[in-house]
Amino acid sequence: MLDFNHFPTPKLIPVNNIELEVFEAGQQHAGKPIILCHGWPELAFSWRYQIPALVAKGYHVIIPNQRGYGYSSCPKEVEAYDIEHLSGDLVALLDHYGYDDAIFVGHDWGAMVVWGLALLHPKRVSKVINLSLPYQERGDVPWIELMSQLLGSDYYFVHFNKQPGVADAILEENTFQFLYNLYRKDSPTPGVESGMMMINLALSETSSGNPVMSQSELDVYVSSFKTSGFTGSINWYRNLDRNWHQLADVNPVIQHPTLMIYGDRDMIPQPENLKEFVPNVQVIHLDCGHWIQQELPEETNRAILNWLNG
Repeated sequence: MLDFNHFPTPKLIPVNNIELEVFEAGQQHAGKPIILCHGWPELAFSWRYQIPALVAKGYHVIIPNQRGYGYSSCPKEVEAYDIEHLSGDLVALLDHYGYDDAIFVGHDWGAMVVWGLALLHPKRVSKVINLSLPYQERGDVPWIELMSQLLGSDYYFVHFNKQPGVADAILEENTFQFLYNLYRKDSPTPGVESGMMMINLALSETSSGNPVMSQSELDVYVSSFKTSGFTGSINWYRNLDRNWHQLADVNPVIQHPTLMIYGDRDMIPQPENLKEFVPNVQVIHLDCGHWIQQELPEETNRAILNWLNG
């Protein structure tokens, strides 16, 4: 299990009919709860730079490896990774610690889960801080169906859904190369112009830009995904249309105080109508790419703490 440079020792906590591998720091109930939710293909370890800064300000920091990752449960059923299950895990985690609500922080897919949690369980969320992935308007067409129409069947979101098992196997056969090529900064991601981006990264023998992590840090990711494989985490993508249906009758407006942090070199589009759905949002831009909290940890910590103090 992960234990790197004083990263907290994990616990396996039973929640929502599964087990989550959870890392925590700070004092339970003596500190304000803040739950950090990683993206894909990431781990709780992606928040290693934020832990000391948050604990120093009195927060009880809770970081799960979410279902499908690390030593957390990896159910076989694809449907076990929909937004009701993923948000339900976080609600059950709050119950485990005896908290009515918490501040939730998400990056990438973790942000998608936090948006969904705020919609489905608004009373369990006190504030929202999301990085990279803005609120996704539901629209009239299911998300994968829409992406298929606009971006084609080779776009990796669509490919993950239409060709189950194909990408999973390629990433698992080339775990080191995939993660080594993916975690780069200061340069366009190779293969980004192609819908087969993730498979291209796994098969490419060349990389561009500078590494986001040291070799020893990257080894944490490689070791973890060699243990868990990629199918559980990719199943999050395979539930996007299911999530669309599950959110049909939910009020789409998130009223919570919200901080949205963008990396200006990130390729994820920044919508102009964010305030329509998240009226109480403050937006901050940082000069970095997609891996915000790892590329610019001090700037990220400052942005989060200044907003929380404000």
